[in-house]
Amino acid sequence: MTTLHLIDGTYELFRNHFGAPPRQTPDGWEIGATEGILRSTLNLLQQEGVTHVGAAFDTVIESFRNHMYDGYKTGEGTPDELFAQFPIAERAMEAMGVTVWSMIEQEADDGLAAAAMKFVDEVDQVVILSPDKDMTQLFGHPKIVGYDRRKQMLVDADGVVEKFGVKPESIPDYLGLVGDTADGFPGLPGWGAKSSSTLLARYGHIENIPPSEDDWDVKVRGAAKLAATLRDNMELALLFRDIATLRTDADIPQSLADLEWKGAHRGEFEAVCDELGFNSLKSAPTKWR
Repeated sequence: MTTLHLIDGTYELFRNHFGAPPRQTPDGWEIGATEGILRSTLNLLQQEGVTHVGAAFDTVIESFRNHMYDGYKTGEGTPDELFAQFPIAERAMEAMGVTVWSMIEQEADDGLAAAAMKFVDEVDQVVILSPDKDMTQLFGHPKIVGYDRRKQMLVDADGVVEKFGVKPESIPDYLGLVGDTADGFPGLPGWGAKSSSTLLARYGHIENIPPSEDDWDVKVRGAAKLAATLRDNMELALLFRDIATLRTDADIPQSLADLEWKGAHRGEFEAVCDELGFNSLKSAPTKWR
């Protein structure tokens, strides 16, 4: 069985920066997040059945979506000592033999989505290592699932319906209505999770929701006000949906064979470990090339 594991490098750096003990290089640079992602990736690579791996990073925090909506997330608020680790972590992961996609115009999520769709027909399963709700829109494909490493939980299409009340293909519509505070767009006033999921479970997509609440055949609290808000803000709702829609056209030049983990590059990896003071990691890879 061939399984492709795709790592959300941005999430892993944030998770390790805020969840792991601080760690500094010999010359005083904070490097704990980088050590954390290397350790977690090595643990992944040592599991049975993990053979093909790729990781995407938001090398530049801002993306084309910032041109679509002024309020979209920026790098503001990201600690300098964390942001400085992105290029270091990318270099360290490459030295470990993992294929890395450094996203500039598009986001890490788009890179993961593009890789998933490019290779899904060549593998038995694609596992996306990210808890990001944006990624759940891909889980409508029967061979694509997510894995939340913190909760140690797999999520498939049924899991998406259980959590959000809508099918994976309706997730961009759902986010277009309820908004996404993490990404910086607010959704429509009054449209909460319950009303949005109820209507999208019935109608599928925003433009399929009848303009008049009199034509809705599901019951929603405050229907008249919600319908009026949607009529008045349809263009904005569709914009937010577009922002929430993952792009699958990112440049993924590799073949599936290129993503097979054949071991760490000994000289490069040992040099990175020496530079960063990762003495215990230096001999940790189980394969070398």
